[in-house]
Amino acid sequence: MRRSSTFARQVLLVRVGRRDGDPHPTDLAPTEHRYADRQRRRYGLDRLSRPTLGVDPTLGLGRADVDAVMPVSPAMPPMTQTDEAHSIPLLPGERTMARRMKFGLVNACTLASLMLGMLAIFLAMQGEVRMAALCLIACVGFDGLDGALARRLGVASPFGAQMDSLADMCSFGLAAPVVVYASLAGSVSTAAAAVACALVAACAAIRLARFNVSPKDGRFFCGVPTTMAAAVLAVTVAIGLPVPGAVLVAGVALLAFAMVSSFPYAKLARLVKLPPWLWLAPVIGALVDIRLTFALIVVGYLVSGPVLWLRQRRTA
Repeated sequence: MRRSSTFARQVLLVRVGRRDGDPHPTDLAPTEHRYADRQRRRYGLDRLSRPTLGVDPTLGLGRADVDAVMPVSPAMPPMTQTDEAHSIPLLPGERTMARRMKFGLVNACTLASLMLGMLAIFLAMQGEVRMAALCLIACVGFDGLDGALARRLGVASPFGAQMDSLADMCSFGLAAPVVVYASLAGSVSTAAAAVACALVAACAAIRLARFNVSPKDGRFFCGVPTTMAAAVLAVTVAIGLPVPGAVLVAGVALLAFAMVSSFPYAKLARLVKLPPWLWLAPVIGALVDIRLTFALIVVGYLVSGPVLWLRQRRTA
């Protein structure tokens, strides 16, 4: 009983006055100081850090070295002084009301693309795969609109770029595979459809991350863009290509690998500059058979990457 009461008094009342020279020996020390002093006494480190005893010069130990090796309680993190946090403006440049409204409009388009992607997932879960595919096509439209508005209105920002990338991952990296998986239900095995759609999600994440950290090329994409891949999948589901399920699964997997490939694919700005007669052929083909014309355009675009890659290697 006497030993336990003595221990209780030592825990509750720490006499810091005798140690620090305080004339009031009954003052209570803060919790972190009591714990630190107790650890120094337990490991014999207090005698090394006393200025009266000194430190062995051959050891090269100082107060900082002793504090570095002293155990730290996981319940009480060390007290560190942090600089005052400064908020970084989301919109660089002049922050007028007009520019803020423009900035809000651009981000509203990005959020609209994200919400449409979520709606596509909900519709696909209910079996409305064609309506879900149409929502994905609308996502593609809003995704292109926010970037065009940001450049035209002069409110492009790193925040907008990151937000657009996250929205693309949700709409094109997650919603598109879910819609494709729902459309393949019953025509192919569940495992094959799941693997193909999982490849689309994984490759979309890799493609978006690589795009964010890679230098931009004004002429070509490195791999098929995520937006274009999602558009191809959405249109395929919307028009209902009359091909076997195994061919669709193979096409989905091929499109996923094309996103992370190193083949150069022409941007839309370069395609617009093509001669008008080249645009006339797809229009006439769409009037005759839209499904066959769409399949030929997709295959031609996918083949153009390896062709351009071989051409660049020969000329290099």
